[in-house]
Amino acid sequence: MLGVATVLRQHGCELAGANLLVHGEVPIGAGLSSSAAVEVATALALLSTGKTQLPLPEIARLCRQAENEFVGARVGIMDQFVSCMGKDGHAILLDCRSLESRLVPIPAHIRLVVCNTMVKHDLATGAYNTRRAECEEGVRYFVKIDPAIRALRDVSPEMLDRHGRGLSPTVWKRCCHVVRENERTLDAARSLGDGNLGRVAKLMRESHESLRDLYEVSCRELDLMVEAAEGLPGFCGGRMTGGGFGGCTVNLVTHESTSDFAVQIAERYQRAAGITPQVYICSPENGAEALR
Repeated sequence: MLGVATVLRQHGCELAGANLLVHGEVPIGAGLSSSAAVEVATALALLSTGKTQLPLPEIARLCRQAENEFVGARVGIMDQFVSCMGKDGHAILLDCRSLESRLVPIPAHIRLVVCNTMVKHDLATGAYNTRRAECEEGVRYFVKIDPAIRALRDVSPEMLDRHGRGLSPTVWKRCCHVVRENERTLDAARSLGDGNLGRVAKLMRESHESLRDLYEVSCRELDLMVEAAEGLPGFCGGRMTGGGFGGCTVNLVTHESTSDFAVQIAERYQRAAGITPQVYICSPENGAEALR
Protein backbone atom coordinates (compact mmCIF):
# COMPACT_ATOMS: atom_id res chain seq x y z
CA MET A 1 0.00 0.00 0.00
CA LEU A 2 2.84 2.38 0.83
CA GLY A 3 4.50 1.48 -2.46
CA VAL A 4 1.33 2.28 -4.40
CA ALA A 5 0.92 5.62 -2.63
CA THR A 6 4.54 6.51 -3.32
CA VAL A 7 4.36 5.64 -7.02
CA LEU A 8 1.13 7.65 -7.41
CA ARG A 9 2.80 10.67 -5.80
CA GLN A 10 5.85 10.27 -8.05
CA HIS A 11 3.47 10.28 -11.00
CA GLY A 12 2.11 13.66 -9.89
CA CYS A 13 -1.14 12.50 -8.32
CA GLU A 14 -2.49 14.69 -5.53
CA LEU A 15 -3.45 12.44 -2.64
CA ALA A 16 -5.26 13.36 0.55
CA GLY A 17 -4.73 11.65 3.88
CA ALA A 18 -6.90 8.58 4.43
CA ASN A 19 -7.61 5.80 6.90
CA LEU A 20 -7.85 2.57 4.92
CA LEU A 21 -9.56 -0.63 6.03
CA VAL A 22 -8.42 -3.68 4.08
CA HIS A 23 -10.71 -6.67 3.87
CA GLY A 24 -10.45 -9.44 1.31
CA GLU A 25 -11.40 -12.98 0.46
CA VAL A 26 -8.60 -13.74 -2.01
CA PRO A 27 -6.23 -16.24 -0.32
CA ILE A 28 -2.74 -14.84 0.25
CA GLY A 29 0.14 -16.75 -1.26
CA ALA A 30 -2.10 -19.01 -3.35
CA GLY A 31 -1.18 -17.69 -6.79
CA LEU A 32 -4.49 -15.88 -7.20
CA SER A 33 -3.09 -12.36 -7.53
CA SER A 34 -3.92 -11.16 -4.05
CA SER A 35 -1.10 -8.61 -4.25
CA ALA A 36 -2.47 -7.13 -7.49
CA ALA A 37 -5.96 -6.97 -5.98
CA VAL A 38 -4.67 -5.02 -2.97
CA GLU A 39 -2.57 -2.74 -5.15
CA VAL A 40 -5.41 -1.82 -7.50
CA ALA A 41 -7.96 -1.39 -4.70
CA THR A 42 -5.49 0.83 -2.84
CA ALA A 43 -4.81 2.96 -5.90
CA LEU A 44 -8.50 3.48 -6.64
CA ALA A 45 -9.27 4.26 -3.01
CA LEU A 46 -6.47 6.81 -2.73
CA LEU A 47 -7.34 8.44 -6.04
CA SER A 48 -10.97 8.75 -4.96
CA THR A 49 -9.89 11.03 -2.09
CA GLY A 50 -7.94 13.42 -4.30
CA LYS A 51 -8.30 15.42 -7.49
CA THR A 52 -6.49 13.13 -9.93
CA GLN A 53 -8.20 10.68 -12.23
CA LEU A 54 -6.27 8.16 -14.29
CA PRO A 55 -7.28 5.68 -17.00
CA LEU A 56 -7.53 2.15 -15.68
CA PRO A 57 -4.67 0.80 -17.86
CA GLU A 58 -2.41 3.51 -16.42
CA ILE A 59 -3.44 2.50 -12.89
CA ALA A 60 -2.49 -1.08 -13.74
CA ARG A 61 0.91 0.09 -15.00
CA LEU A 62 1.62 2.10 -11.84
CA CYS A 63 0.55 -0.77 -9.57
CA ARG A 64 2.91 -3.07 -11.43
CA GLN A 65 5.68 -0.51 -10.92
CA ALA A 66 4.97 -0.53 -7.17
CA GLU A 67 5.33 -4.32 -7.00
CA ASN A 68 8.49 -4.26 -9.11
CA GLU A 69 10.20 -1.51 -7.12
CA PHE A 70 8.90 -1.92 -3.56
CA VAL A 71 8.35 -5.67 -3.31
CA GLY A 72 11.17 -6.58 -5.65
CA ALA A 73 9.07 -9.05 -7.65
CA ARG A 74 9.73 -8.62 -11.36
CA VAL A 75 6.14 -9.36 -12.29
CA GLY A 76 4.43 -8.47 -15.53
CA ILE A 77 1.28 -6.42 -15.82
CA MET A 78 -1.28 -9.18 -16.41
CA ASP A 79 -2.59 -9.45 -12.83
CA GLN A 80 -2.96 -5.72 -12.30
CA PHE A 81 -4.55 -5.28 -15.71
CA VAL A 82 -7.27 -7.85 -15.16
CA SER A 83 -7.91 -6.44 -11.67
CA CYS A 84 -8.65 -3.14 -13.39
CA MET A 85 -10.25 -4.26 -16.65
CA GLY A 86 -12.00 -7.55 -15.90
CA LYS A 87 -15.39 -7.99 -17.56
CA ASP A 88 -18.29 -10.13 -16.41
CA GLY A 89 -18.45 -13.35 -18.42
CA HIS A 90 -15.21 -12.82 -20.30
CA ALA A 91 -11.53 -13.64 -20.39
CA ILE A 92 -9.06 -11.00 -21.61
CA LEU A 93 -6.49 -11.47 -24.36
CA LEU A 94 -3.84 -8.92 -23.43
CA ASP A 95 -0.86 -7.62 -25.38
CA CYS A 96 1.48 -6.82 -22.50
CA ARG A 97 3.65 -4.55 -24.68
CA SER A 98 1.02 -2.23 -26.11
CA LEU A 99 -1.66 -2.91 -23.47
CA GLU A 100 -4.14 -3.50 -26.27
CA SER A 101 -6.70 -6.04 -25.14
CA ARG A 102 -9.65 -7.98 -26.44
CA LEU A 103 -12.52 -9.52 -24.50
CA VAL A 104 -13.05 -13.22 -25.15
CA PRO A 105 -16.47 -14.54 -24.10
CA ILE A 106 -16.51 -17.61 -21.88
CA PRO A 107 -19.44 -19.91 -22.67
CA ALA A 108 -22.31 -19.19 -20.29
CA HIS A 109 -22.47 -22.79 -19.06
CA ILE A 110 -18.82 -22.80 -17.92
CA ARG A 111 -17.64 -22.02 -14.41
CA LEU A 112 -14.11 -21.57 -13.08
CA VAL A 113 -13.27 -24.00 -10.29
CA VAL A 114 -10.12 -22.97 -8.45
CA CYS A 115 -8.44 -25.66 -6.36
CA ASN A 116 -5.99 -24.60 -3.65
CA THR A 117 -3.30 -27.20 -2.95
CA MET A 118 -2.78 -25.54 0.47
CA VAL A 119 1.00 -25.59 0.03
CA LYS A 120 3.40 -22.81 -0.88
CA HIS A 121 7.06 -23.64 -1.21
CA ASP A 122 9.43 -20.78 -0.36
CA LEU A 123 10.70 -20.45 -3.91
CA ALA A 124 8.18 -18.41 -5.83
CA THR A 125 9.53 -14.83 -5.76
CA GLY A 126 13.21 -15.72 -6.09
CA ALA A 127 12.51 -18.38 -8.71
CA TYR A 128 10.29 -15.98 -10.67
CA ASN A 129 13.10 -13.43 -10.82
CA THR A 130 15.51 -16.17 -11.89
CA ARG A 131 13.20 -17.23 -14.72
CA ARG A 132 13.00 -13.63 -15.88
CA ALA A 133 16.80 -13.40 -15.92
CA GLU A 134 17.05 -16.64 -17.89
CA CYS A 135 14.55 -15.37 -20.45
CA GLU A 136 16.47 -12.11 -20.75
CA GLU A 137 19.62 -14.14 -21.45
CA GLY A 138 17.69 -15.84 -24.25
CA VAL A 139 16.68 -12.45 -25.65
CA ARG A 140 20.31 -11.30 -25.73
CA TYR A 141 21.19 -14.44 -27.70
CA PHE A 142 18.47 -13.93 -30.29
CA VAL A 143 19.26 -10.21 -30.67
CA LYS A 144 22.61 -11.28 -32.16
CA ILE A 145 20.65 -13.14 -34.84
CA ASP A 146 18.04 -10.43 -35.42
CA PRO A 147 18.65 -6.95 -33.88
CA ALA A 148 14.93 -6.15 -34.16
CA ILE A 149 14.09 -8.61 -31.37
CA ARG A 150 13.15 -6.91 -28.11
CA ALA A 151 11.61 -9.80 -26.16
CA LEU A 152 10.90 -13.51 -26.56
CA ARG A 153 7.50 -12.62 -27.99
CA ASP A 154 9.42 -11.52 -31.10
CA VAL A 155 11.00 -14.96 -31.52
CA SER A 156 9.02 -17.21 -33.83
CA PRO A 157 8.77 -20.97 -33.30
CA GLU A 158 10.71 -21.37 -36.56
CA MET A 159 13.56 -19.18 -35.31
CA LEU A 160 13.63 -21.06 -32.03
CA ASP A 161 13.85 -24.39 -33.84
CA ARG A 162 16.54 -23.14 -36.25
CA HIS A 163 18.82 -21.32 -33.81
CA GLY A 164 17.79 -22.32 -30.30
CA ARG A 165 20.29 -25.13 -29.81
CA GLY A 166 23.02 -22.54 -29.38
CA LEU A 167 21.51 -21.71 -26.00
CA SER A 168 22.42 -23.42 -22.76
CA PRO A 169 20.04 -26.33 -21.98
CA THR A 170 18.30 -24.41 -19.19
CA VAL A 171 17.83 -21.18 -21.13
CA TRP A 172 16.63 -23.17 -24.16
CA LYS A 173 13.91 -24.75 -22.03
CA ARG A 174 12.78 -21.38 -20.69
CA CYS A 175 12.67 -19.87 -24.18
CA CYS A 176 10.87 -22.88 -25.60
CA HIS A 177 8.16 -22.58 -22.95
CA VAL A 178 7.61 -18.85 -23.53
CA VAL A 179 7.56 -19.01 -27.33
CA ARG A 180 5.20 -22.00 -27.42
CA GLU A 181 3.03 -20.62 -24.62
CA ASN A 182 2.46 -17.43 -26.60
CA GLU A 183 1.24 -19.56 -29.49
CA ARG A 184 -1.00 -21.57 -27.17
CA THR A 185 -2.49 -18.38 -25.72
CA LEU A 186 -3.55 -17.09 -29.12
CA ASP A 187 -4.91 -20.51 -30.05
CA ALA A 188 -6.84 -20.74 -26.77
CA ALA A 189 -8.44 -17.33 -27.30
CA ARG A 190 -9.63 -18.37 -30.76
CA SER A 191 -10.87 -21.72 -29.51
CA LEU A 192 -12.65 -20.25 -26.49
CA GLY A 193 -14.36 -17.68 -28.67
CA ASP A 194 -15.46 -20.46 -31.02
CA GLY A 195 -16.75 -22.56 -28.12
CA ASN A 196 -14.25 -25.32 -28.95
CA LEU A 197 -13.75 -26.51 -25.39
CA GLY A 198 -12.08 -29.74 -26.47
CA ARG A 199 -9.29 -27.72 -28.03
CA VAL A 200 -9.08 -25.47 -24.98
CA ALA A 201 -8.71 -28.53 -22.73
CA LYS A 202 -5.83 -29.83 -24.84
CA LEU A 203 -4.07 -26.48 -24.78
CA MET A 204 -4.44 -26.14 -21.01
CA ARG A 205 -3.01 -29.63 -20.54
CA GLU A 206 -0.05 -28.79 -22.79
CA SER A 207 0.44 -25.52 -20.92
CA HIS A 208 0.71 -27.26 -17.57
CA GLU A 209 3.11 -29.84 -18.94
CA SER A 210 5.30 -27.05 -20.33
CA LEU A 211 5.22 -25.15 -17.03
CA ARG A 212 6.20 -28.39 -15.29
CA ASP A 213 8.89 -29.66 -17.66
CA LEU A 214 10.33 -26.59 -19.43
CA TYR A 215 9.71 -23.61 -17.17
CA GLU A 216 10.00 -25.83 -14.08
CA VAL A 217 7.67 -23.92 -11.78
CA SER A 218 5.27 -26.69 -10.84
CA CYS A 219 5.57 -29.04 -7.87
CA ARG A 220 4.27 -32.43 -6.75
CA GLU A 221 1.10 -31.02 -5.21
CA LEU A 222 0.14 -28.99 -8.27
CA ASP A 223 0.76 -31.98 -10.52
CA LEU A 224 -1.41 -34.17 -8.29
CA MET A 225 -4.22 -31.60 -8.38
CA VAL A 226 -4.07 -31.40 -12.18
CA GLU A 227 -4.14 -35.19 -12.42
CA ALA A 228 -7.06 -35.37 -9.99
CA ALA A 229 -9.25 -33.33 -12.33
CA GLU A 230 -8.77 -35.59 -15.34
CA GLY A 231 -11.82 -37.66 -16.23
CA LEU A 232 -14.21 -36.04 -13.79
CA PRO A 233 -17.71 -35.26 -15.12
CA GLY A 234 -17.98 -31.77 -16.61
CA PHE A 235 -14.21 -31.17 -16.72
CA CYS A 236 -13.21 -29.03 -19.72
CA GLY A 237 -9.54 -28.32 -18.99
CA GLY A 238 -7.23 -27.25 -16.20
CA ARG A 239 -3.70 -26.20 -15.30
CA MET A 240 -1.70 -24.53 -12.56
CA THR A 241 -2.11 -20.78 -12.15
CA GLY A 242 0.07 -18.11 -10.57
CA GLY A 243 3.80 -18.19 -9.89
CA GLY A 244 3.97 -21.90 -9.14
CA PHE A 245 5.69 -24.04 -6.48
CA GLY A 246 2.31 -24.48 -4.83
CA GLY A 247 -0.87 -22.46 -4.84
CA CYS A 248 -3.80 -23.26 -7.11
CA THR A 249 -5.03 -24.84 -10.28
CA VAL A 250 -7.82 -23.35 -12.37
CA ASN A 251 -10.34 -25.61 -14.08
CA LEU A 252 -13.11 -25.06 -16.60
CA VAL A 253 -16.16 -27.06 -15.53
CA THR A 254 -19.72 -27.17 -16.81
CA HIS A 255 -22.19 -25.42 -14.52
CA GLU A 256 -24.29 -28.48 -13.72
CA SER A 257 -21.22 -30.47 -12.66
CA THR A 258 -19.44 -27.94 -10.47
CA SER A 259 -20.67 -29.17 -7.09
CA ASP A 260 -19.85 -32.81 -7.81
CA PHE A 261 -16.54 -31.83 -9.38
CA ALA A 262 -15.56 -29.85 -6.28
CA VAL A 263 -16.30 -32.78 -3.98
CA GLN A 264 -14.62 -35.40 -6.11
CA ILE A 265 -11.42 -33.47 -6.88
CA ALA A 266 -11.02 -32.68 -3.18
CA GLU A 267 -11.38 -36.36 -2.32
CA ARG A 268 -8.92 -37.44 -5.01
CA TYR A 269 -6.34 -34.87 -4.00
CA GLN A 270 -6.68 -35.68 -0.30
CA ARG A 271 -6.06 -39.36 -1.00
CA ALA A 272 -3.04 -38.64 -3.21
CA ALA A 273 -1.38 -35.83 -1.26
CA GLY A 274 -2.69 -36.32 2.28
CA ILE A 275 -3.84 -32.69 2.31
CA THR A 276 -7.39 -31.33 2.46
CA PRO A 277 -7.68 -28.63 -0.24
CA GLN A 278 -9.94 -25.63 -0.53
CA VAL A 279 -12.10 -25.41 -3.64
CA TYR A 280 -13.71 -22.21 -4.92
CA ILE A 281 -16.44 -22.09 -7.57
CA CYS A 282 -16.15 -18.81 -9.47
CA SER A 283 -17.35 -16.90 -12.50
CA PRO A 284 -15.57 -14.12 -14.40
CA GLU A 285 -16.58 -10.76 -12.94
CA ASN A 286 -15.92 -7.07 -13.47
CA GLY A 287 -12.68 -5.56 -12.28
CA ALA A 288 -12.27 -3.30 -9.26
CA GLU A 289 -15.03 -0.77 -8.70
CA ALA A 290 -16.49 1.28 -5.87
CA LEU A 291 -19.05 -0.43 -3.66
CA ARG A 292 -22.35 1.41 -3.57
